[in-house]
Amino acid sequence: MVIMETAVITVYLADDNIIVREGVRAMLARAKDIEVVGVADDYDSLVAGAEAAAPQVVVTDIRMPPAFQREGIDAAKLIRKRHPGTGVVILSQYDDPDYAVALLSEGASGYAYLLKDRIAEGDQLASAIRTVAQGGSMLDPVIVNALVRPVTRPGELAPADEELLGLVAAGRPLKAIALARRTTAAAVAEDVERLFRVLADGASSGQQGALRRLRMLHEAIVEREERSESLSRLLPGGVAERLLRGGKAIGESEECIVTVLMSDIRGYTTIAEHAEPAQIVAQLNVHRAEMNRAILDQAGTVMQYVGDAVMAVFGAPEPCPDHAERALAAAIAMHAAQATVNERWCAEGLPPFGLGIGLSTGSVAAAIMGSEERLEYTVIGDAVNLCNRLQQLASPGQTVCSGPHWRELATVPPDHEELPPQLVKGRDTPVVAYRFPVATFATPVPSSTSPGGDTA
Repeated sequence: MVIMETAVITVYLADDNIIVREGVRAMLARAKDIEVVGVADDYDSLVAGAEAAAPQVVVTDIRMPPAFQREGIDAAKLIRKRHPGTGVVILSQYDDPDYAVALLSEGASGYAYLLKDRIAEGDQLASAIRTVAQGGSMLDPVIVNALVRPVTRPGELAPADEELLGLVAAGRPLKAIALARRTTAAAVAEDVERLFRVLADGASSGQQGALRRLRMLHEAIVEREERSESLSRLLPGGVAERLLRGGKAIGESEECIVTVLMSDIRGYTTIAEHAEPAQIVAQLNVHRAEMNRAILDQAGTVMQYVGDAVMAVFGAPEPCPDHAERALAAAIAMHAAQATVNERWCAEGLPPFGLGIGLSTGSVAAAIMGSEERLEYTVIGDAVNLCNRLQQLASPGQTVCSGPHWRELATVPPDHEELPPQLVKGRDTPVVAYRFPVATFATPVPSSTSPGGDTA
């Protein structure tokens, strides 16, 4: 008589609670046809351990480190994707049917969902392991009842309330939500207050659905703050806030009167030629920080840095009636700040930077352009092109402004020079410009520098 040996089912066990984990391991040790070949206590160790052990069945808790949300389900699905046919038994203390739906969303074959407080009844866990190892499925009767029960429990939401919660989580203003729902902002405010009362009641009674929705709302707020920080680094000051609160869409322009400022380091190419790259990067970083501070102090918007050039605008994205005065004050402050830095650099044996600055006032089209991955706030118009040409007329320490900018100034500086009509590149008729004298430099700028700089 030949005695057939029972095939052993290999199991990988995961639970962050060591008491539960070892208790389940001891329970399975009583089954002669089941062998625990490894244990894990978080998402990463479960995925890595199952990859190495290649078990027939994974038995796992739902919520584990690092986030204590649904790591067990996610890990199990990843393991099944890499090794089709691996059985999965979910052990949970939650009778929330949403977890079961998430587990079985791609089919029930090879999956089991059991409640921890009931696995000691008979051999339910061992039976589930044998079932999923053969491709079958098993759900705790309590979960089945919850799936088919049409009653709304505390903390659960109707579809309309789910939609409202999504809009609130997305940061939509009450007026925008009211417009979408064809009601009043006051009515939306009442609905939101009622919604939070429902969630609070559900959370107080321990309903996981309510707790999960509150967590989702918190995560959305954190994500929105992180997105705001990312946009603030990507876009000039004030633009990110406007975009986030539902201002102009990407590519939609608005016409405004502004003063454009452009500065350029004279002789930068020669300086860079004779300097170590790391040195020039460090100097540029100091230079940009000082220029940025001078511009922001006058409520300007730093548009972009292109090599050694700086472009800023005054009067956008927020209107500013004294944009011409602020731009001129910023230019004076930029020269003064650079002079102070130059004095320190010369004492350290570093080459000084001499700035030429142009100012131009006029009508521009301002817009956020690009894509969600790469955005740029820009102004387009003749005033921008003219500003670029005017800064080329400025020697180190000088500022040259356009006629329209000059006429916008409430107070005209006494020490100025009206330049002869200038025929600049890209224009058919000469332009009238005004130049301020050379700023007082603490240290001389090399005589090799000249107007025109390196800006095209």
